[in-house]
Amino acid sequence: MTDPQLLDELRWRGLIHQCTDTDELAKLLASGPQTVYIGFDPTADSLHVGSMMQLMMLRRFQRAGHRPIALVGGATGMIGDPSGKSEERNLLSAEQLEANVAGVASQMRRFLDFEGPQAALLLNNFDWMQGYSYLEFLRDVGKSFPIGVMLGKDSVRSRLESEAGLSYTEFSYMLLQAYDFVHLNREHGCLIQAGGSDQWGNVTAGIDLGRRMLGKQLFGITAPLLTTTDGRKMGKTEQGAIWLAADRTSPYQFYQYWRRVEDADVMRCIAYLTEIEREEFDTLQEATTADPGRRVAQNRLAEWMTQLVHGTEGLESAERASKILFGGEIGKQTDASLGEIFADVPSSEIARSQLDDEGYWIVEAFQEAGLAGSGGEARRAIKDGGAYVNNVRITDGQHRLTESDLASETVMVLRKGKRNYALLKFK
Repeated sequence: MTDPQLLDELRWRGLIHQCTDTDELAKLLASGPQTVYIGFDPTADSLHVGSMMQLMMLRRFQRAGHRPIALVGGATGMIGDPSGKSEERNLLSAEQLEANVAGVASQMRRFLDFEGPQAALLLNNFDWMQGYSYLEFLRDVGKSFPIGVMLGKDSVRSRLESEAGLSYTEFSYMLLQAYDFVHLNREHGCLIQAGGSDQWGNVTAGIDLGRRMLGKQLFGITAPLLTTTDGRKMGKTEQGAIWLAADRTSPYQFYQYWRRVEDADVMRCIAYLTEIEREEFDTLQEATTADPGRRVAQNRLAEWMTQLVHGTEGLESAERASKILFGGEIGKQTDASLGEIFADVPSSEIARSQLDDEGYWIVEAFQEAGLAGSGGEARRAIKDGGAYVNNVRITDGQHRLTESDLASETVMVLRKGKRNYALLKFK
């Protein structure tokens, strides 16, 4: 059974940007399980937050009873999609592409079910393109692709008019992607291609090629790009992209990114990226309007997203780290984890020998860390109960710090008051 409300669900979430024929697509989806595909460009060995729009679109189709195909562009990735780009990408080696495809494929398994009744397929277009000779492809496919169709696409026209221009290699990308749709229809009965709004030209090119080569009506549907209200792409920070791989962006960093989403953007993120139902969505929206300072919606978004991408263990780790930042018990950590949690906190390096013998006087430590301008100020903070080492209050003004006070291999966390942190690194 398929869910007849799928398009209504996509509408209320704001996920339909363009659709080739909404009425006919609705009839097709109501007629029984369909196959839908989305292509993913393997330009890195991990997907990033921007890719989640498309992963969640495939997931929604699967949960509604349809079969998703996640197509990794091992062949098209050798060229690079010119859509939305101001200049040509650097070409990747076959070895790098193979590694990227493997990394991307492993992440998709968190989003899609590859075992159930409508098991997802994970395909690589290099598998069918590698056997084509240049002449065969021109004869079998190129003759069905009018140049006028390609020149009429905004993505091509904007590049032709730009200073960088458009190489023949990039010009061919649209034809290769269009042929993917034809191949997937022949081999898997795929009638629907989805993607981001910047892929509309490529999607409609595939539909046109399918009509010419197969005599069939194919369908296309695109979602908006994930942007902030002022038009900036989401999923980027000053440190770079927010990746789905834990070794590129830790669960804690991932969690914190969503907790910091602006009030103006948070409800759209929840609609676009989660499966939170309409009733809870409305409740979160009311809470955000009534008291934005509580950041109820941001906390729920961070929890849901981190659970999906990094699992229960990743979420619990991120929540523990967040509690540390707000005064929770630190316990034993690693230098790396403390570096992530306190990335914006000032730090000072001190010789490790200071911890030997009688240890390092707490008053001097607070002065060295910049938390006190004088010994008197440090002593007052201790006397008033506002001095902490590793989030444990220190009440003895004569306390000496030793290696047993290290929170990790080399780091000690000092705090004055509620939120004034500093790190001491004993090298």
